[in-house]
Amino acid sequence: MNRRRFIQNLAVTAAAAEALEAFEPPPQEPASTDGYTLIAELDGWKVHEDLRTRDGSIVFTGPRGVQRVITKSAEACFATAEPPYLGLKMEEIGMAGPDLLADKLLAHGDPDPEQVRAAAIPLGSRPPGQAGARLQWNTFVGTKECYDTMPVFPGGNTRTYHPTQYFPEITQAVTFNRFEGMLGGWMPAVRKVFPLDDGAYIEAIIFGDVEAHDKFIVQTWHRTARIENGKMVKVAYGYSYPAFPPRRQDPKPEEFYRALRTFADYWDRLMRSFVPMNAPHNVWVDMAKHAFAKELMVRPGGVYPKYGAVDRDYYGSEYDGFQDIFTMSMYANLECGRFDEARAIIDNYYTDFVDAKGMINMRGPETAQFGLTLSLLAKYQNYTGDHTLFAKHRAKMEATAGVLLDMHDESLKLPKDSPGYGLIAGWSESDACLAAQPMTWWQPYFANSAFAARGLKDIARVWEPIDRAKAAEWTRRAKTLEDATVESIRKNVRNDMKPPYIGPLPGAKLTFRESMATERPSPQQWPHRPYTELVHADILPADLENTVIDCMRAYGATTLGVVANVGRANPNGRAILGFISYGYALQLLRLDRVEEFLLFLYAHRFHDHTPGSWTAGEVSGINGGTATFCIPAQQTIPLLVRWMYVLEDSDADRLYLAKGMPREWVGAGKEIAIDRAPTRWGRVSLKMKADVAAKRVTATVTLARAGAPKEVHVKLRLPEQYSLGTVTVNGRPAQVGGLHKDTVIVATGSESKFEVVGMFG
Repeated sequence: MNRRRFIQNLAVTAAAAEALEAFEPPPQEPASTDGYTLIAELDGWKVHEDLRTRDGSIVFTGPRGVQRVITKSAEACFATAEPPYLGLKMEEIGMAGPDLLADKLLAHGDPDPEQVRAAAIPLGSRPPGQAGARLQWNTFVGTKECYDTMPVFPGGNTRTYHPTQYFPEITQAVTFNRFEGMLGGWMPAVRKVFPLDDGAYIEAIIFGDVEAHDKFIVQTWHRTARIENGKMVKVAYGYSYPAFPPRRQDPKPEEFYRALRTFADYWDRLMRSFVPMNAPHNVWVDMAKHAFAKELMVRPGGVYPKYGAVDRDYYGSEYDGFQDIFTMSMYANLECGRFDEARAIIDNYYTDFVDAKGMINMRGPETAQFGLTLSLLAKYQNYTGDHTLFAKHRAKMEATAGVLLDMHDESLKLPKDSPGYGLIAGWSESDACLAAQPMTWWQPYFANSAFAARGLKDIARVWEPIDRAKAAEWTRRAKTLEDATVESIRKNVRNDMKPPYIGPLPGAKLTFRESMATERPSPQQWPHRPYTELVHADILPADLENTVIDCMRAYGATTLGVVANVGRANPNGRAILGFISYGYALQLLRLDRVEEFLLFLYAHRFHDHTPGSWTAGEVSGINGGTATFCIPAQQTIPLLVRWMYVLEDSDADRLYLAKGMPREWVGAGKEIAIDRAPTRWGRVSLKMKADVAAKRVTATVTLARAGAPKEVHVKLRLPEQYSLGTVTVNGRPAQVGGLHKDTVIVATGSESKFEVVGMFG
């Protein structure tokens, strides 16, 4: 262990050492250590810990009073509501078409986060003895450089280290009644708290060694301690493996705390490009940051794509080229300002996973994802102005568009009275290719054409300086596809049903639930994907967008307000679709269905993530079972949080600010802020704060340049007991509009900075 040195002597490559030495942690408010316990001294630093409270911080104090404060969090990993499911029975929830839980949670305006938390049983919380309950890993640790991750199990053990060897009190029963969290709010240091019957508790802390060189082996640091009456009465420190004396000894406390401080500085450095945000409840910002930490651990070298972690499903190479890994990562990194990371991911994907024909190196291409890819490439260009990546991969990017044009050409060969005429037919779900009859799902799903239209429209705007003729053709095709999609949907809406029903493809005689129950195989299997991609594309008029969403909520395609993993009606359960579904949430926000957007946000947090350790499931049931981790599900929260603050109009020269803010946040009297959020008009900043005593809310908006965009819509979602009165912008009377008459419409003109003031009573 003598190779463990402080940050100035890291045993890493010269380039990495230089980067770490140059990095300065973000400034922190000075913390008083009065009442804290001194737990270690090292290299002129003192380490204090607040043991008086379960979630007390660890504070490093160095020469000249320099401090590094590492906070702790903890969430209950067991069910707390009695009865569960808001008093409903699982049978009625599972068999109902309508989303009964969502209906209850939305009955009184903005949903209550705590009520949403209590509306279903947390992931992995089934007690011992119940059918299906098993102890398996619920999170993992690692580093950017290592090519693998290390699973961490509910009892705090990894594959190589077991704290029960030191603390036999950590029994299965104790494990199921644990609390779980992280250090530093968001950093991937696992924290587990096991309450004991005598009022004491055992705390386990596990994190990856950021100084280790192993290519595939994650070396891990461990501290397990028993805390009684504000004192650490027993503690064991570990490093990766049990001791093998005399050559392998358990580490000294000083070695653990050196490693912890180095770990914190390392992860702060990797997250420095993340757009700064403030919220009355910063757990949302922490969740967004943590998603990127998990991504860096999952991607070998921080770049190469992996769908899951640890298990063969979904860490196997057959998933590496999955389009959703690429599009979700590019989307989230771009929206949160992580341009270098987005660039590396695009370059890797177009180098290793896209061929000269525009086809992907993966088993089953998903048609709509080609369109989303084009749209996101345009976003990258708009945000970064980086022409070099387009120059390098120009031919392959044009081939991506060509895939959709060729498929559109095929649709135009059909008879004009065919339901699929002019609509792109192809797989929507990758798994379709594995079936005995894969052509069952070679269908003209509306989403295929909708996202093709969106992608071609967006990429054409940035391609004009490169190839004007191609850009013009893509624009023309986009309009043709958009018109055909809208026309076909209007023809296929079933107005005989209340609310009106629209299926995922034209010409279907059965609803998706009827089809899945009676047709084997059903061409409407996996309807959740084409539905969410359809509304995500944002090419339908608002009335049709609302029709699709109302249909999804009424006929079985949502669970707890999140897109459901749709199957045949099941009396034993209903599931949340953790990935893909973010496009549905985005359209809710665009349509000003903010209460539903917030329900999606809360439900995804509480019922698609493990409590405290925030490991997101691809598909998560609501009965306390476990879920299979996938990284695209993890990156949903960063997108939703960013869009709450800053959202671009898909086509108009218009920007929406604070559109998704909970009323409680606005009325809390605390600052809500985002600094230099990227948009296609440049970086944008927002600060908002309400003074409840003065009955005034103030929002300060700073644009990158005057007049761009032409309009900024600032939403003032006050608590419902207040009504908005006089509003000014830079001291001048302002126009208030929007669906709910709570949006200040700012015509930017020749100005780039605006103070929006709203009085309320």
